[in-house]
Amino acid sequence: MKKKITLSLLLCLCITAVFAQTTTNTDNTKALQYLQGDGVYEAGVMVFLKGLKYSVWAHFDLFITDAKALAAIFMIIFFAIKSYEMMVGDKQLEIMPLLRPFGLAMIILWWGAFVKMIAFPTDLVANQTEQMFDSEQTTVDNLRLNRSNLMLAVANSLYTYQAQTEVAEKESDTWYGQAWDSVTSTVKEGISSVVSPLLELKNRLTVGMQLLFTQLLELLGIWILRLAVYIIFMIQIIYSTILIILGPFAVAVSILPAFRDSFSTWIARFISVNLYSGIAYLIMYLTGLMQEYALTSEISKYQELVGKDGLSANLEKMAWFAGNGILSFGTVIIVFLIGAICMFTVPSISTWIISTSGISSATSTFGRSAGTVVSMARKATGSFF
Repeated sequence: MKKKITLSLLLCLCITAVFAQTTTNTDNTKALQYLQGDGVYEAGVMVFLKGLKYSVWAHFDLFITDAKALAAIFMIIFFAIKSYEMMVGDKQLEIMPLLRPFGLAMIILWWGAFVKMIAFPTDLVANQTEQMFDSEQTTVDNLRLNRSNLMLAVANSLYTYQAQTEVAEKESDTWYGQAWDSVTSTVKEGISSVVSPLLELKNRLTVGMQLLFTQLLELLGIWILRLAVYIIFMIQIIYSTILIILGPFAVAVSILPAFRDSFSTWIARFISVNLYSGIAYLIMYLTGLMQEYALTSEISKYQELVGKDGLSANLEKMAWFAGNGILSFGTVIIVFLIGAICMFTVPSISTWIISTSGISSATSTFGRSAGTVVSMARKATGSFF
């Protein structure tokens, strides 16, 4: 197994080296889109999540018939209680309280239209913040491609300098062996002071593994961010679908005086859950501004290394940069991780706007369950390998 893993890493390293040496900017863009997606967030997955939401919402009437029957039973019980209270003299005849069950029954009959009406304000928020996110994400994706081209130029320059130092090493070894016996000790010290930095530079400019490690780190960071975004949208779809399908029961039960608040609680929870999309797009817009700053900062640093055209490299700064261990300044990776952390604050922020109970606890339960599943999978993977 270790041999297979080592062989896979060497194969990836060879592919990365060939990719960095021979790819043009256009091919680099296509390769980046193939390996990491067409953007920070894959457009296909976002379209799928949006389509999944509306396709699942189309099954809102699964339990409408059952809710109607239950509402009829509860209306009989409600009118019996009111009639008894008026018969014994505890209550006087009031028309408006008697109309409430009929209004709730009409809501169940027109459940689809009622859900769309409740979701309309939150959909407006989601559409507005999505437009803000799309405009910012276009800028971020363009900067991401520009940065990728500059990283390619840095890798190519490092490979060029590495080849030059290897040639210099061979020539110095040949000349060094022939002339070593005929020079004085003072000249030998001078030669050593010239050759030793070349050999040191050669060792520091071994960029193949550095490029592979850098790409793995960035791919890991961007996928952590994507998973956080996809999880939030999936939670929103699951919670809202359950609320819509089982919501008629909450309306029917609220006919009884003992469960009078169940319908208003359902409305608060549904609005809170449906706000996830708008809040998520707003956080993605804000993290997009952070990504734009990080990408712009790293682009300016890469341009100092290889020039704005990518062809005028600075050898001294290249040597310093290659000595860091990875071919990245780390700012973009950190911003990706910060964005992933911020995405998990969506449920809490939603309850700030529409105060309700149960949503945050359900989300925390989901997080604990996910952690349990991850730990079990880790144990299973460890025992397998």
